[in-house]
Amino acid sequence: MHDLHHRESLMTTIGIVGGSGLYRIDGLTDIEEREIRTPFGAPSDLVTLGRLGEVRLAFLPRHGAGHRLTPSEVPYRANIWALRSLGAEFVLAISAVGSMREEIEPGHVVVPDQLIDWTRGLRPSTFFGDGVVAHVQFADPYCNAWARLVAETARAEGAKVHAGGTLICMEGPQFSTRAESKLYRSWGVDIIGMTALPEAKLAREAELCYATLAMVTDYDCWHEGHDDVSVEAVVAVLKRNTALAQRVIRAIATNKLPERNCACKDALRDGLMTNRRTWPPGVRERLGILIDRYCG
Repeated sequence: MHDLHHRESLMTTIGIVGGSGLYRIDGLTDIEEREIRTPFGAPSDLVTLGRLGEVRLAFLPRHGAGHRLTPSEVPYRANIWALRSLGAEFVLAISAVGSMREEIEPGHVVVPDQLIDWTRGLRPSTFFGDGVVAHVQFADPYCNAWARLVAETARAEGAKVHAGGTLICMEGPQFSTRAESKLYRSWGVDIIGMTALPEAKLAREAELCYATLAMVTDYDCWHEGHDDVSVEAVVAVLKRNTALAQRVIRAIATNKLPERNCACKDALRDGLMTNRRTWPPGVRERLGILIDRYCG
């Protein structure tokens, strides 16, 4: 058992946040389900761990088994904390999105490089507070090297890929009004979703390399030449894209991962603002896996 845990500690771990079924990947071995406890409550579900070559994968269904959590109810802090506690260095988010541009068609894939936060403040978006303040850089919310590898891999697996683009994250769970959809288009937005935030912000605070594989399911409701968004249409495209996501994950895990010489891995180095002498009791217990390396 000690040897097993030692080997695990030496393996690179990729966290996969997305729908159920993604962990059914050919060649995945040493599969186990693990219940993770965090200072921020329970994650969306059990984490499924498996090994693919020399990489460990940690799968977490964002909306829980059976899709029982709304975008606003997803425990984003617990999810990211759980993946970090398992040793994840990279996180790949699989998301369904609507297209805001004619040339980004349903069935295409977007790997965005920018975000607009249009949520309503119902989702805690930081691990900090309660006596400890941190400000991390978020000008470029995605890890460039990691996102580039995701885009290149998806393209090699036969997907029509749009590398780069702006994702606007709305609160939901309702889809947009027609007026809202047209407003977002006027802002130059490329795709729209409901779960990228605060997930990406928390991944940055946790010093993880984060990228999104956005599966385009519809044209939102701005496009008068297409039917308005329906759950049936979204689910139909998602089912077709599950196989693609499985192939992309497998290809990423069995190819060379980028060196972590990006800013993501040291995001908190200059971000912790509060003098340690004023930290309230229990901070190390609550935030230890994030801040211990800066407390030497």
